[in-house]
Amino acid sequence: MSTPLTGQRIADAGLDGWAFLLHYGSGGLETRIRTENFQAGLAIVTAIGSAAAELNHHASLDLRPSRVDVRLSSRDAGGVTELDVRLARRVTELATASGCTLDANVSRIELGLDTPSYGKIASFWTAVLGTEHVVGDDSWGDVGDPNHALPMIYFQRGSGERRWHPDLWVDPAQVQPRIDAALAAGGTLVSDQDAPAWWVLADPDGNAVRLCTWQPGETPLCDSQYRPNA
Repeated sequence: MSTPLTGQRIADAGLDGWAFLLHYGSGGLETRIRTENFQAGLAIVTAIGSAAAELNHHASLDLRPSRVDVRLSSRDAGGVTELDVRLARRVTELATASGCTLDANVSRIELGLDTPSYGKIASFWTAVLGTEHVVGDDSWGDVGDPNHALPMIYFQRGSGERRWHPDLWVDPAQVQPRIDAALAAGGTLVSDQDAPAWWVLADPDGNAVRLCTWQPGETPLCDSQYRPNA
């Protein structure tokens, strides 16, 4: 089995146009390839598929009329490996040769629910969303879509307060621009005491969101190491 790379190792690889985002308990390299039309995007998808096959690897691709979203991760390792880095470099070459641009301003959202009743409600959310209870213990758990089409919901036992809060995973370079835009839109910075792992922001009504990154990420990542605590 391949060994997952740390966030710092991935950053040191210097993959311009790519972001390392955490999602569904593991990390992935992600980029958005801007294309002129659907046909150009289809050609890129075909080329990426061939490149992945040459490496005996795979890629998660989302084709739209003006873009192709790419996510690279090694399922057997539970994160990003050297093979993903190699494929990312190849994808960059293919996109550049086609006159397309790579955009690292991508993000992933998860929905957190603080609740003292995790054991009672997880099965309800699994049923109503048509998802599965993927991981958990006595204090927290996840409900995830095996097709990765819906945001993951994770539950944490709180002190009695019940509240929803989205966690938005972004590239570290996007944190300050997002904070600046949020403040300009009337929001407030509630806390940065856990930076650079996450920052808490709130809208004018006090509804909170966490901006999360892979940092500090000095060790290989797994769910128990990076899950933010309420």
